[in-house]
Amino acid sequence: MKVNTTRFGELQVNKQDVINFSEGLLGFENLKQFFVVDPGDSTLILWLQSIEDSNIAFPIIEPKIFKPDYIAKLLPADMNSVKLESTKDAKIYSILTIPSDITQMSANLKAPIVINNQQNIARQIVLQDNKLSVKYEMYKELKSYIVAYASDDSRRTNTEAPREENTATVQTTEAGKTSRKEAINEA
Repeated sequence: MKVNTTRFGELQVNKQDVINFSEGLLGFENLKQFFVVDPGDSTLILWLQSIEDSNIAFPIIEPKIFKPDYIAKLLPADMNSVKLESTKDAKIYSILTIPSDITQMSANLKAPIVINNQQNIARQIVLQDNKLSVKYEMYKELKSYIVAYASDDSRRTNTEAPREENTATVQTTEAGKTSRKEAINEA
């Protein structure tokens, strides 16, 4: 299906990549269907794009990237709400707040997005751990990780850029994320 978005333009989304939130997200309870967009840049930030509202896209990131000791302790009721038997069958993301001063970027560690990878159902779950912050400032940690990641040749993927000028391609990755990559050939 084709989905028009404000941020990424028109994207082709496979039905199996649609993630269903039966309760919506906190503050956006009326929006039930989303998909993950990978803009293809080096920030490691993905976007949770609404299918129902082209203007709504949340920046998300795996919290383990900038906080390796992060653990989302899910209660049995939380696990049942997304039909999980084990957290290894789930993807866990934090919603980011990115102000105009990017160094003040923060992640919501208290209420992660939990996605059942097998059934593509998800829920934003408010964790009971009072030590977790809804505004965990993580810019320095993320920047350090990106610098280390970018300098590790074993983790890099080399691809050839298209030859046409100003081309844009959209592809769905094996993880079910829609990716938009742009390349400009200066030849």
